[in-house]
Amino acid sequence: MKRIFENTSTAFALKSDSELERAYFLFKMIANEPLVRIGTAMTNFALKAHLPVDGLIRATVFDHFCGGVNEDDCMPVVDKMWDKGVCSVLDYSVEGKEAEDPFDHCLAKTLEIMDFVKLTEAMPFAVFKPTGYGRLGLYKKIGKGETLTSSEQAEWQRVINRFDATCKKAHDLGISLLIDAEESWMQDAADQLVEDMMRKYNEKEAVVFNTLQLYRWDRLDYLKKLHARAKEEGFKIGIKVVRGAYLEKENLRAEEKGYKSPMCATKEATDENFDTCVTYILDHLETISLFAGTHNEESSYHLMELLSKKGIAKNDKRVWFGQLFGMSDHISFNLAAEGYNVAKYLPFGPVRDVMPYLIRRAEENTSVAGQTSRELALLKKERKRRKI
Repeated sequence: MKRIFENTSTAFALKSDSELERAYFLFKMIANEPLVRIGTAMTNFALKAHLPVDGLIRATVFDHFCGGVNEDDCMPVVDKMWDKGVCSVLDYSVEGKEAEDPFDHCLAKTLEIMDFVKLTEAMPFAVFKPTGYGRLGLYKKIGKGETLTSSEQAEWQRVINRFDATCKKAHDLGISLLIDAEESWMQDAADQLVEDMMRKYNEKEAVVFNTLQLYRWDRLDYLKKLHARAKEEGFKIGIKVVRGAYLEKENLRAEEKGYKSPMCATKEATDENFDTCVTYILDHLETISLFAGTHNEESSYHLMELLSKKGIAKNDKRVWFGQLFGMSDHISFNLAAEGYNVAKYLPFGPVRDVMPYLIRRAEENTSVAGQTSRELALLKKERKRRKI
């Protein structure tokens, strides 16, 4: 397989010299784990104390990892990426709400974004998080099969209604809908609800996509059982595969509560699980559509090789590569230049509300071995190339 990810000229074509320097500075900071911890604590303190730090955050970490504060603010970024063949997935990245009003607001915002998405070919997907539509504790209780109070039953029906309204709109507009995965202790309830939506709206093609976090050792088995039900009942499956975002949190909870961790034992086992799952999906592409969310170069090459071996077109609408905005541009833009379907998750929202997302991005980059050093090496290579 042709090795394409070293091409930094293509990878960073959209970055001005000043943006390249900012990216280099940010990843050097992220590479320092103690500095990330200190910076996170200071940022949280400044936000809680209502100190005037929004401008500083916006000019640095926010503008690197986010598209803007609202949809219109994102459009210059969307247009620039589309010029290079990279699509955008607008991601309203406001997290951690517990009351009903924010859930209804999140629904309204998602539906509004879907109308916005429909206006341009550059945005073929919409997305939402299950905990944007309901309490984590409620998902957890349902997943464990516990009896709900009458008020909780009514609350859960409102969650179902929010899911249904969103999936129906995606179906009616002819766009695809990615539904993110979260903590394992809430995921069973979310999985069942998403499957119900697939059954209802994926009759002809994959409109609704569930997400599999493949640092979980049980997800391939779950996919095979879902596939069996889909074949039997005659609906299509949409699957976004990722490695996962809650590793330390998952292992700590399993240890504290004394149950077997749902996480794969090693990074190598997670990588194998990811690639095996991708292979399974490509073997059943007539039923399952794939959105491969990965910053891993070898997994990207694995998928490219599978497409080639199976004679599947690079731009087959059932297969997508995806990365986060501000990360792995060497994967995204080089894939797009070769003709593959590529989309960047483009987070947006008010600066203060998006900070939990940004903090998680910094912590993930710090904890993933090799990720930040690889970003730095490529940025350094491009800086050198431009100075020649």
